[in-house]
Amino acid sequence: MAHTALAAAHAAYESRFGHAFVIAPGPGRAAAHLDRILTGIRTRLAHEPDEERAVAAEELRGLVRARLRRLLPAGPPNGSSAGQPRKGRTKAYR
Repeated sequence: MAHTALAAAHAAYESRFGHAFVIAPGPGRAAAHLDRILTGIRTRLAHEPDEERAVAAEELRGLVRARLRRLLPAGPPNGSSAGQPRKGRTKAYR
């Protein structure tokens, strides 16, 4: 039943905003995720398009941050120059 409600809410969201619903999942059980997603879609359907674009963008940023945390090491050790150009080199940005 939750999947049917989710599919209907997602279709309404896509119809209203023209793109897929995006939400960063939090920790917890799959059933809790379904409830959170359904509540999120229903709440965000009331947003104006500009407001929803901002909310969706923030959710995407959250997804990217979570993925980067899983993929990258925790960070440079204290006093490390990680992320800084090595002596004699410059960073090239393209």
